[in-house]
Amino acid sequence: MTSEDSPALPRLLTAGPDLLAAALVVLPALNDPRPAVLVVGAALLVCVVAGFLKRRRSLLAAVGVLWVTLLAFTPGAVWFAFPFYFLLLRDLPRRTAVAAVAATGLVAVAGFGWHQHVLTVGTVLGPLLGAAVAVATVVVHRESQRRAELTEELAAAERAAGVLAERERLAREVHDTLAQGLSSIHLLLSAALRGDTERHVRAARAAAADALAEARRFVKDQNPPALDGGSLPSALHLACASTAATADLAVHCRVTGDEVALPTTHQVALLRIAQSALGNVVSHAGATEVRLTLSYQDTDVTLDIVDNGRGITGAGAGGTDPDPAPGQDRGYGIAAMRARARALAGDLVVESDGRGTAIAVTLPVPVA
Repeated sequence: MTSEDSPALPRLLTAGPDLLAAALVVLPALNDPRPAVLVVGAALLVCVVAGFLKRRRSLLAAVGVLWVTLLAFTPGAVWFAFPFYFLLLRDLPRRTAVAAVAATGLVAVAGFGWHQHVLTVGTVLGPLLGAAVAVATVVVHRESQRRAELTEELAAAERAAGVLAERERLAREVHDTLAQGLSSIHLLLSAALRGDTERHVRAARAAAADALAEARRFVKDQNPPALDGGSLPSALHLACASTAATADLAVHCRVTGDEVALPTTHQVALLRIAQSALGNVVSHAGATEVRLTLSYQDTDVTLDIVDNGRGITGAGAGGTDPDPAPGQDRGYGIAAMRARARALAGDLVVESDGRGTAIAVTLPVPVA
């Protein structure tokens, strides 16, 4: 990773090494003002400044050659190795940089020996420990930077997942409420055009009022109106009565078992699944009768919707997604119902044999 890949590197890895390198080029010239030292030091200073401005890796080679040349003239140049470590680690690929840092440390040790004609523990360990510290500093920084990037990516993925989940939830709500209400109004107005206008118009008006109430609840993120102050069985009876009133269809609603207090999430899911299934029967099944049964059991609650319509082409037992008949919604209603059930650790099964369709959804009863 180079500085161009990450413009937000801390100051230690940007301007700091360049400024320190420039200072340590000037220092030997002040202590040893021989012409050769001044010329080589000036050339080295120009390369350091150019490297800071251009950030070209080719300049590092020139800096290295000029530094070794300056080190041959004056021992004060040995201190240039420490900022040079960071320049190499900043501007070269990791493996190449580590090898270059190791070579620089050995050259610095050799420079000490060349000028002092003896090597001590300090002159050997000093440059090598400096190289190790530089490598460790950069490795730790890059690791922390990588973790920060991963954290940002994870946060972005979570936000995207949240947006998709909310979009799916909105789609289910619109499909199960507003879309079903508008479909009922359309059927009623179509029937009104064929005769018995007043009765169907009144029914369409009632369906529009229900759809408006659902829309307002939807905007305010409240419970369905049918569940406000009522129970799930009464809400299902109301949904069946509304369906029977808006369609030429016999709708039977039955509740078995001892009623169990379910969480609001479970009641809303079962009511929405019932409304969606009844809407599909009215719009697509061509049925004359539909039976809805809510069964309370010890550990779960089951909702069955069975009609005697034309069935769903390609639907099979075991909960496989059906292949809707031509002209039908391509199974989104079934998919939305199954998503509601699975969100509550439940399951939904669709069975159809051409003589009708049976939908069964089972939700576990949460332990009090």
